[in-house]
Amino acid sequence: MSARTMRAVVIDRPGGPEVLQVRDVPVPRAEPGQVLIEVRAFGLNRSELHFRRGQGSSGSFPRIPGIEATGVVADAPGGELAPGTQVMAMMGGRGRTSDGGYAQYVLVPASQVVPFTSDLPWDVLGAVPEMLQTAHGSLEVGVRLTPGQTLLIRGGTSSVGLALAALGRLRGLTVLSTTRSPSRRALLEAAGVDHVLIDDGNIATQVRAIVPGGVDGAVELVGVNVLADTLRAVRPGGTVCFTGMLSDQWTIPEFYPMDWLPNGVRLTAYSGDATDLPAPVLQAFLDDVAAGRARVPVGRVYQLDDIAQAHRDMEAGTVGGKGVVVL
Repeated sequence: MSARTMRAVVIDRPGGPEVLQVRDVPVPRAEPGQVLIEVRAFGLNRSELHFRRGQGSSGSFPRIPGIEATGVVADAPGGELAPGTQVMAMMGGRGRTSDGGYAQYVLVPASQVVPFTSDLPWDVLGAVPEMLQTAHGSLEVGVRLTPGQTLLIRGGTSSVGLALAALGRLRGLTVLSTTRSPSRRALLEAAGVDHVLIDDGNIATQVRAIVPGGVDGAVELVGVNVLADTLRAVRPGGTVCFTGMLSDQWTIPEFYPMDWLPNGVRLTAYSGDATDLPAPVLQAFLDDVAAGRARVPVGRVYQLDDIAQAHRDMEAGTVGGKGVVVL
């Protein structure tokens, strides 16, 4: 990289993984109120896959994708953070309507940057921002459980599902989690899951064999194709939080509430916001990981030049945890 250019992944038009092109582009310049981050690692997210395909309701091309980044402060003209500070960024519209984290540098509003200190390796740190923010927000904003209550995670072997299991265990919840593959049982148990359920499409029956009255809360990560069954697994007064769409099915044609919603069960959603991950929460989680009390479910680690293959693996569901690109 020269003094004025950086390597970045650029998408000129929607399409398959081949539209992810690594090229030299200008390094963005920070203004007061902005932070220029030297990216050391970034996690891969299904929303980036949707953006690359041209799915969803926002975004424009050409664009550097990427809704998160982890690295160090390169410049902050407003003085919000000192150069060299370790930071993570959950970038809201970044990577869709403005350039994102698939690059050596990314420009982020100071309000979306969270500082931390850690000796964990960058591939582990790079997996954390969106995964932890989404899991933490689903618990805090979505289901709002208290210690001793029960949590069902539908889609448990996803990176967010594994983070939910770790957070649930740390908060004293009894965690039930699903997988379609019996071979993933050990992965879920290592993440802190108390009851592993093999998802045959009828999870509600399995849940009520363990918790007869229904669980207190559930986080739906699979999609609307299984949502009705997840709702039937929750007790009256409990909450289902619709957070993920691993099945790529996110709308309900001709939604009729009285057909879908069991009596007294609440349905909400969580779509994420950078302000939902306060710095003390991030730091406490990283300290738990460093002390062995929690685990970051890193699946595969890639280099920037491997970005097309990384997206192919994400589409095929073969990453086995959080995919991370290290620079």
